[in-house]
Amino acid sequence: MTETKITTGSEVLDWLLEGGYEKDVLTTIYGPPGSGKSNICLICLASQYDKKVIYIDTEGSFSVSRVKQLTDDYQAVLDNVMILKPTDFNEQRNVFEKLTKLVNDKIGLIIVDSIAMLYRLELGKTKEVYKVNRELGVQLASLIQIARKHNIPVLLTNQVYADFEDKEKINMVGGDILRYASKCLIELQKTSKGKKAILRKHRSLPDNKEILFKITNNGIEELNNVEDVQNPKKTSE
Repeated sequence: MTETKITTGSEVLDWLLEGGYEKDVLTTIYGPPGSGKSNICLICLASQYDKKVIYIDTEGSFSVSRVKQLTDDYQAVLDNVMILKPTDFNEQRNVFEKLTKLVNDKIGLIIVDSIAMLYRLELGKTKEVYKVNRELGVQLASLIQIARKHNIPVLLTNQVYADFEDKEKINMVGGDILRYASKCLIELQKTSKGKKAILRKHRSLPDNKEILFKITNNGIEELNNVEDVQNPKKTSE
Protein backbone atom coordinates (compact mmCIF):
# COMPACT_ATOMS: atom_id res chain seq x y z
CA MET A 1 0.00 0.00 0.00
CA THR A 2 1.37 3.41 -0.98
CA GLU A 3 2.19 5.71 1.93
CA THR A 4 0.02 8.82 1.93
CA LYS A 5 1.99 10.82 4.50
CA ILE A 6 5.55 11.70 5.45
CA THR A 7 6.78 12.20 8.99
CA THR A 8 6.98 15.74 10.34
CA GLY A 9 10.23 14.74 12.02
CA SER A 10 8.55 15.13 15.41
CA GLU A 11 6.53 12.58 17.39
CA VAL A 12 4.47 15.44 18.80
CA LEU A 13 3.42 16.79 15.39
CA ASP A 14 3.02 13.29 13.95
CA TRP A 15 0.50 12.68 16.75
CA LEU A 16 -1.32 15.92 15.94
CA LEU A 17 -1.57 14.95 12.26
CA GLU A 18 -2.01 11.20 12.87
CA GLY A 19 1.09 10.23 10.94
CA GLY A 20 2.47 13.39 9.35
CA TYR A 21 2.02 15.71 6.39
CA GLU A 22 -0.21 14.48 3.57
CA LYS A 23 1.69 14.02 0.34
CA ASP A 24 -0.57 15.55 -2.30
CA VAL A 25 -1.66 18.79 -0.66
CA LEU A 26 -0.48 22.17 0.60
CA THR A 27 -0.02 22.40 4.36
CA THR A 28 0.26 25.92 5.77
CA ILE A 29 1.77 26.59 9.19
CA TYR A 30 1.07 30.11 10.39
CA GLY A 31 1.75 32.13 13.50
CA PRO A 32 3.56 35.15 14.97
CA PRO A 33 7.34 35.62 14.92
CA GLY A 34 9.11 33.23 17.27
CA SER A 35 6.28 30.68 17.33
CA GLY A 36 8.40 27.97 15.68
CA LYS A 37 7.45 28.05 11.99
CA SER A 38 10.97 27.86 10.53
CA ASN A 39 12.06 25.37 13.16
CA ILE A 40 9.22 23.05 12.21
CA CYS A 41 10.32 23.25 8.57
CA LEU A 42 13.94 22.44 9.43
CA ILE A 43 12.88 19.59 11.71
CA CYS A 44 10.96 18.04 8.84
CA LEU A 45 13.90 18.61 6.47
CA ALA A 46 16.28 16.89 8.90
CA SER A 47 14.11 13.76 8.86
CA GLN A 48 14.12 13.32 5.07
CA TYR A 49 16.77 10.99 3.65
CA ASP A 50 15.12 8.96 0.91
CA LYS A 51 14.45 11.82 -1.50
CA LYS A 52 15.62 15.35 -2.19
CA VAL A 53 14.01 18.47 -0.75
CA ILE A 54 13.49 21.84 -2.42
CA TYR A 55 13.65 24.62 0.19
CA ILE A 56 12.46 28.05 -0.96
CA ASP A 57 13.79 30.56 1.57
CA THR A 58 12.25 34.04 1.23
CA GLU A 59 13.21 35.27 4.70
CA GLY A 60 16.82 34.14 5.07
CA SER A 61 15.70 31.70 7.77
CA PHE A 62 17.52 28.58 6.56
CA SER A 63 20.18 27.71 9.16
CA VAL A 64 22.94 25.17 8.55
CA SER A 65 23.84 25.39 12.26
CA ARG A 66 20.28 24.43 13.21
CA VAL A 67 20.32 21.45 10.86
CA LYS A 68 23.55 20.30 12.51
CA GLN A 69 21.81 20.44 15.90
CA LEU A 70 18.89 18.37 14.67
CA THR A 71 20.72 15.39 13.18
CA ASP A 72 24.10 13.70 13.30
CA ASP A 73 23.66 12.93 9.60
CA TYR A 74 23.48 16.61 8.75
CA GLN A 75 25.86 16.32 5.79
CA ALA A 76 23.55 13.82 4.09
CA VAL A 77 20.61 16.13 4.75
CA LEU A 78 22.43 19.19 3.41
CA ASP A 79 23.57 17.27 0.33
CA ASN A 80 19.94 16.36 -0.28
CA VAL A 81 18.48 19.88 -0.19
CA MET A 82 18.24 22.41 -3.00
CA ILE A 83 17.90 25.95 -1.60
CA LEU A 84 16.31 28.71 -3.68
CA LYS A 85 16.29 32.32 -2.41
CA PRO A 86 13.96 34.69 -4.28
CA THR A 87 14.30 38.30 -3.15
CA ASP A 88 11.11 39.83 -4.57
CA PHE A 89 7.62 38.73 -5.60
CA ASN A 90 8.57 38.53 -9.27
CA GLU A 91 11.50 36.25 -8.49
CA GLN A 92 9.19 34.12 -6.36
CA ARG A 93 6.88 33.71 -9.34
CA ASN A 94 9.83 32.71 -11.53
CA VAL A 95 10.97 30.15 -8.96
CA PHE A 96 7.53 28.56 -8.85
CA GLU A 97 7.45 28.43 -12.65
CA LYS A 98 10.83 26.66 -12.64
CA LEU A 99 9.57 24.12 -10.13
CA THR A 100 7.45 22.46 -12.80
CA LYS A 101 10.70 21.53 -14.57
CA LEU A 102 12.78 20.84 -11.45
CA VAL A 103 10.37 18.47 -9.72
CA ASN A 104 10.69 14.80 -10.62
CA ASP A 105 10.38 11.45 -8.84
CA LYS A 106 13.58 12.17 -6.90
CA ILE A 107 11.95 15.11 -5.06
CA GLY A 108 10.10 14.16 -1.89
CA LEU A 109 9.22 17.51 -0.31
CA ILE A 110 8.90 21.21 -1.12
CA ILE A 111 9.16 23.82 1.65
CA VAL A 112 8.34 27.52 1.20
CA ASP A 113 9.42 29.62 4.18
CA SER A 114 7.53 31.88 3.93
CA ILE A 115 4.84 32.29 1.29
CA ALA A 116 3.87 35.72 2.68
CA MET A 117 7.10 37.71 3.04
CA LEU A 118 7.56 38.87 -0.56
CA TYR A 119 3.80 39.06 -1.12
CA ARG A 120 3.49 41.61 1.71
CA LEU A 121 6.40 43.62 0.38
CA GLU A 122 4.76 43.71 -3.05
CA LEU A 123 1.48 44.92 -1.56
CA GLY A 124 3.40 47.72 0.09
CA LYS A 125 4.76 48.93 -3.27
CA THR A 126 1.56 49.06 -5.30
CA LYS A 127 -2.10 50.06 -5.17
CA GLU A 128 -3.06 47.19 -7.47
CA VAL A 129 -4.06 44.83 -4.67
CA TYR A 130 -6.28 42.73 -6.91
CA LYS A 131 -3.41 42.10 -9.32
CA VAL A 132 -1.05 41.02 -6.55
CA ASN A 133 -3.68 38.76 -5.00
CA ARG A 134 -4.40 37.20 -8.38
CA GLU A 135 -0.68 36.51 -8.84
CA LEU A 136 -0.49 34.87 -5.41
CA GLY A 137 -3.43 32.69 -6.43
CA VAL A 138 -1.61 31.66 -9.62
CA GLN A 139 1.52 30.78 -7.64
CA LEU A 140 -0.47 28.66 -5.19
CA ALA A 141 -2.29 26.93 -8.04
CA SER A 142 1.10 25.98 -9.46
CA LEU A 143 2.15 24.46 -6.14
CA ILE A 144 -1.14 22.56 -5.87
CA GLN A 145 -0.63 21.12 -9.32
CA ILE A 146 2.89 19.99 -8.44
CA ALA A 147 1.72 18.39 -5.18
CA ARG A 148 -1.04 16.45 -6.93
CA LYS A 149 0.88 15.48 -10.04
CA HIS A 150 3.96 14.22 -8.19
CA ASN A 151 2.21 13.10 -4.99
CA ILE A 152 4.51 15.08 -2.70
CA PRO A 153 3.79 17.37 0.25
CA VAL A 154 4.23 21.11 -0.06
CA LEU A 155 4.87 22.79 3.29
CA LEU A 156 4.28 26.55 3.56
CA THR A 157 4.82 28.93 6.43
CA ASN A 158 2.80 32.10 6.72
CA GLN A 159 2.69 35.25 8.80
CA VAL A 160 -0.19 36.72 10.80
CA TYR A 161 -1.49 40.14 11.78
CA ALA A 162 -3.87 41.42 14.44
CA ASP A 163 -7.40 42.50 13.61
CA PHE A 164 -7.84 46.28 13.88
CA GLU A 165 -11.25 45.95 15.54
CA ASP A 166 -10.56 42.86 17.65
CA LYS A 167 -6.98 42.79 18.92
CA GLU A 168 -7.46 39.24 20.21
CA LYS A 169 -8.27 37.95 16.73
CA ILE A 170 -5.37 36.75 14.59
CA ASN A 171 -5.62 36.84 10.80
CA MET A 172 -3.47 34.89 8.38
CA VAL A 173 -1.72 36.95 5.69
CA GLY A 174 -3.29 36.20 2.32
CA GLY A 175 -6.61 35.40 3.96
CA ASP A 176 -8.97 33.25 1.94
CA ILE A 177 -6.44 32.80 -0.88
CA LEU A 178 -4.22 30.72 1.42
CA ARG A 179 -7.11 29.24 3.35
CA TYR A 180 -8.75 27.76 0.26
CA ALA A 181 -5.50 26.58 -1.30
CA SER A 182 -4.37 24.72 1.82
CA LYS A 183 -5.98 21.41 2.75
CA CYS A 184 -4.22 21.52 6.11
CA LEU A 185 -3.87 24.59 8.34
CA ILE A 186 -1.84 24.56 11.54
CA GLU A 187 -1.92 27.66 13.73
CA LEU A 188 0.98 28.27 16.11
CA GLN A 189 0.57 30.39 19.22
CA LYS A 190 2.91 31.63 21.92
CA THR A 191 1.37 31.21 25.38
CA SER A 192 2.57 31.64 28.95
CA LYS A 193 2.80 27.85 29.21
CA GLY A 194 4.71 27.28 25.98
CA LYS A 195 4.09 27.13 22.24
CA LYS A 196 0.81 25.71 21.03
CA ALA A 197 -0.04 24.03 17.72
CA ILE A 198 -3.72 23.93 16.75
CA LEU A 199 -5.05 21.97 13.79
CA ARG A 200 -7.44 24.50 12.25
CA LYS A 201 -8.26 22.63 9.04
CA HIS A 202 -7.75 19.11 7.70
CA ARG A 203 -9.63 17.10 5.12
CA SER A 204 -9.88 13.97 7.30
CA LEU A 205 -9.10 14.98 10.90
CA PRO A 206 -11.20 16.97 13.39
CA ASP A 207 -10.57 20.70 13.68
CA ASN A 208 -9.08 22.37 16.77
CA LYS A 209 -7.06 19.40 17.95
CA GLU A 210 -4.09 20.92 19.76
CA ILE A 211 -0.84 20.23 21.55
CA LEU A 212 1.50 22.27 23.73
CA PHE A 213 5.21 22.00 22.99
CA LYS A 214 8.63 23.56 23.32
CA ILE A 215 11.51 23.71 20.86
CA THR A 216 14.76 22.13 22.01
CA ASN A 217 18.19 21.62 20.46
CA ASN A 218 17.05 18.18 19.30
CA GLY A 219 13.68 19.21 17.89
CA ILE A 220 10.26 19.49 19.52
CA GLU A 221 9.28 18.27 22.95
CA GLU A 222 5.76 17.92 24.27
CA LEU A 223 4.68 19.83 27.35
CA ASN A 224 2.23 18.01 29.60
CA ASN A 225 0.08 20.86 30.86
CA VAL A 226 -2.32 21.38 27.96
CA GLU A 227 -5.84 21.65 29.29
CA ASP A 228 -8.57 19.49 27.74
CA VAL A 229 -6.20 17.85 25.25
CA GLN A 230 -5.31 14.18 25.21
CA ASN A 231 -1.64 13.57 25.93
CA PRO A 232 -0.18 11.61 23.00
CA LYS A 233 2.21 9.77 25.29
CA LYS A 234 -0.59 8.53 27.57
CA THR A 235 -3.21 5.91 26.88
CA SER A 236 -6.88 6.50 27.63
CA GLU A 237 -8.01 5.14 30.97
